[in-house]
Amino acid sequence: MTTTGKPSPNRDLALYLRLFRWARPCWPHLVGLFLLSLLATPLALLVPLPLKIALDSGLGSRPLPHLLRPFVPPGFSLSPSSALLFAVGLLIAVTILTQIQTLALGLLKTYTGEKLLLEFRSGLFGQMQRLSLFYHDVKGIAESLYNVQYDAAAVQTVLAERFIPLIGSAFTLLGMLYVTMKIDWQLALVALVISPILFLISKFYRRRLRGGAREVKKLEKFALGVVQEVLGALRVVKAFGKEEHERHRFVRRSFEGMRARLKLALAEGKYNFLVGLTSAIGTATVLFVGFRQVQSGIITLGDLMLMMGYVTQLYDPLKTMGKNSAALQSYLAHIERAFALLDELPEVEEKTDPRSLVRATGKIAFQNVSFSYGQSNRPALSQVSFQLDPGMRVGIVGPTGAGKTTLVNLLTRFYDPTEGQILLDDVDLREYKLVDLRSQFAIVLQDPVLFSTSIAENIAYARPNASEAEIVAAAKAANAHDFVIRLPQGYATMVGERGLCLSGGERQRISLARAFLKDASVLILDEPTSAVDVRTEAFILEATERLARGRTTFVITHRLSALKLCDVVVRIEDGRLVAFEPSAGTEMVPVMENKQ
Repeated sequence: MTTTGKPSPNRDLALYLRLFRWARPCWPHLVGLFLLSLLATPLALLVPLPLKIALDSGLGSRPLPHLLRPFVPPGFSLSPSSALLFAVGLLIAVTILTQIQTLALGLLKTYTGEKLLLEFRSGLFGQMQRLSLFYHDVKGIAESLYNVQYDAAAVQTVLAERFIPLIGSAFTLLGMLYVTMKIDWQLALVALVISPILFLISKFYRRRLRGGAREVKKLEKFALGVVQEVLGALRVVKAFGKEEHERHRFVRRSFEGMRARLKLALAEGKYNFLVGLTSAIGTATVLFVGFRQVQSGIITLGDLMLMMGYVTQLYDPLKTMGKNSAALQSYLAHIERAFALLDELPEVEEKTDPRSLVRATGKIAFQNVSFSYGQSNRPALSQVSFQLDPGMRVGIVGPTGAGKTTLVNLLTRFYDPTEGQILLDDVDLREYKLVDLRSQFAIVLQDPVLFSTSIAENIAYARPNASEAEIVAAAKAANAHDFVIRLPQGYATMVGERGLCLSGGERQRISLARAFLKDASVLILDEPTSAVDVRTEAFILEATERLARGRTTFVITHRLSALKLCDVVVRIEDGRLVAFEPSAGTEMVPVMENKQ
């Protein structure tokens, strides 16, 4: 589903059909909304009747309107006083029924809309997690946030608040048209003259409104991106005193969005003005022709008042249909963006019949592995080959940007190699179920990732069903227990967003505890001691040595102290494996060029 190009009826129809197919679980609710909307038609037909009864039967001597005669006994007649009371009672009854219908419609509309929104957001969020890291690297977090928060909300508006009322208005229009034709077909035809004009106005403005809506969404996403970027790097912004600079950057982006919204509002205003003016001309024409017919005795004054009431309500659904059709352009732009996300294909795909994996032995082999990010001509890794036996510990060293982290990202299938293959227990990683494969790895990153929950929940993230004793045992193994019990709430202490209520060393030890609890067969440590002091480093290295026992372990580091844990050290430069140290204390030796 593309988000560019001009809207067309066929394309809009395809979008609606896809939306309704997606909303199939909520069809009973949507049908209920539709039926409740249809009740508005007979109620609307009753609204002008009390005035006609008061004028023709109360002030005059006319019988009840044809619409009500089937509901009264034969020969029933009204006195002027009783006709007036009947008109008042009918007015109150119609008002009560209308309010009940409006209340029921509003409640069902809210429930259905919220249910649709929750399901759609859930689907988008799930798709975002399925997509590769490269997609998010390119698109950015702001794009995904906008998809979930704003694009998803359009489904609620389109289905529950716009499209169903649009269909209801069409039925109301048909009902009003039938009744007005029965009263005076000439006046009905006069009233309908403006219908094709309204259609042409709507068709002309639809393209402009959709294009303007797309531009607004794009600029709003840019402004949101500034906020997300600044809040994520607030310490840097404050350290360099750039608060005012960032505020101006946000204002510039927001002003661009404001200008686009004003342009869109102007287009909508012009459209609504033309619709209102056209409807007013039609109403005035009916009034003029109808007044002449009253003077000629063709119809009564009550008939004219009834006709004017129906003409007003005839134009209401026409205006509603036109305005909803115009307003839908903005929401359809959101829906297009949302479906474009759902149509994205994950770069890392699972086979149709993947192999299960309970627990790997940890034997790993890289065979002529090459990898490039996106369309880059510069490879991040080039023809890398080595093999590790189960339980071996390998240190990965090299300059920044050499490809060290890319190596382990390929191992966990965050990306797939562009050439070569990676084997786990002599089987290509692409053969395994993704969930089974990734359950074999425990990862401790340079910048520890904690969630804004308690310490216990962060440790148990690896195994949510772990007991309290198992969580405490993992914390003790990671040298985290002593500092945790000194906290006011112990393991129930909330760590704050991204764990920023704890120090860097404390966050790292919580990450190690999580890895202990996962008890995976392969351990990946990415610069585990790069941002801590010597004393904290000793705690982490002691826990790391304990964690690495019996596991195939990768340690990405620049510190010699961490390399002492390793059986093998390899050096990567410019994406190539250039040196290999089989054991501690042995000089680095060049690695032979891999054969093609």
